[in-house]
Amino acid sequence: MSRQYETVIGLEVHVELATKTKIFCSCSTEFGGAPNTHTCPVCTGMPGSLPVLNRQVVEYALAVGLAVNCEINQYCRFDRKNYFYPDNPQNYQISQLYLPICHDGFVEIETAAGKKKVGIHEIHMEEDAGKLIHDEWEDCSLVDYNRSGVPLIEIVSEPDMRSADEVIAYLEKLRLIIQYLGASDCKLQEGSMRADVNLSVRETGALEFGTRTEMKNLNSFKAIARAIEGERKRQIELLEDGKKVVQETRRWDDNKESSRAMRSKEDAKDYRYFPDPDLPPVTISDAWIQEIKDRQPELKTEKMARYQEEYGLSAYDADIITGAKYMADIFEATVSLCGKPKEAANWLMVEAMRLLKEEALEPEAIRFSPENLAKLIVLVDNGTINRTVAKEVFEKIFAEDVDPEAYVEENGLKVVNDEGALRAVIREVIAANPQSVTDYHNGKERARGFLVGQTMRAMKGKADPAMVNKVLEELL
Repeated sequence: MSRQYETVIGLEVHVELATKTKIFCSCSTEFGGAPNTHTCPVCTGMPGSLPVLNRQVVEYALAVGLAVNCEINQYCRFDRKNYFYPDNPQNYQISQLYLPICHDGFVEIETAAGKKKVGIHEIHMEEDAGKLIHDEWEDCSLVDYNRSGVPLIEIVSEPDMRSADEVIAYLEKLRLIIQYLGASDCKLQEGSMRADVNLSVRETGALEFGTRTEMKNLNSFKAIARAIEGERKRQIELLEDGKKVVQETRRWDDNKESSRAMRSKEDAKDYRYFPDPDLPPVTISDAWIQEIKDRQPELKTEKMARYQEEYGLSAYDADIITGAKYMADIFEATVSLCGKPKEAANWLMVEAMRLLKEEALEPEAIRFSPENLAKLIVLVDNGTINRTVAKEVFEKIFAEDVDPEAYVEENGLKVVNDEGALRAVIREVIAANPQSVTDYHNGKERARGFLVGQTMRAMKGKADPAMVNKVLEELL
């Protein structure tokens, strides 16, 4: 009988914070920009330059820590992690090892087996390194220090996850919490959220962990899921062949769907950590913690409950709309303008979601304003346009954020409420379709639907369907 294995997974998630300036200097953190233009003596590691801590970094770290149920170290400090690499200008990284800002938290995720708590070992603040660009044409490597000194928090989980599904649920929950707090946009494709996966396997029922490997270079949830599956398989094959798993850092290649060894895994002692002599300890008062708590926004769970209570949305609708902070923001702004929550929810969940899916976009890519969506809802509600026309107008709003009132006026899309004109068109439709009229009188209800359709076509979709039905009934 073949042996059964259990996968044990822990994550190190790096999140780039949404501050305007870097962690220890006043250089811009904006993504992009020509290489080495967002730099100064501090973030390029010039001798004699001194770091000064950005207060906003501490506030974001505290906000995230409180939102994931962490204890706060009210006395914390920075340490130097020494390693020599071309994109690390000082030859050390300023991080936190001995006294990180947050510790012992958890997030609750939904799994196939129900709710599960994933422990958070710690959250610490640190600076990002620069970026190496390998130029194969010139056969050299170039370094860009724009990212050097960008503030990060590293969220280190306990090894509590057992499958790729649990890992994705944990990351999605974490990403949503951080986005709701406004601490980061968490765009994996831009590197503002990065996850390293620590994975080991052990025989089912075994108490001791197996030898773990760490996988880097994961910039999408799909890549993370594939990497977990690939590494799990690789380790089981090694154990089945009687070989040992080596503790190492591996690089995942998503195109080849395989990983390769980068370097043997270092221990903390290899980095020769010591307290940074240039930075004083950070003392966090009770009053400061209370101030952050008072500023914490409503997160997804509370929003969902409020949407059901206040707006009468179903649990499903509330779940979908709060699934992206940007979508929830548009929804609330639209409702405050038109006072029609169910209509606003329907347009976002059906039409906006459909167009996002067709164009393979995230909700953050929505460019239309709540004002224009609210105007569209009012136009339909007032009977100025019908739903068929409204869908066409919505597509223009989605693509170009047009003003629906102006667009409807310019393109003559208002519902025709002239009963005389409608009667004339319906008479023509009846005269042109004698067979359908006969079928209708013989009890075939579908024939009536056909005649309604022909009338709407003749009216270019601008007739009021209720009036069409009423007049048609009368004339038949």
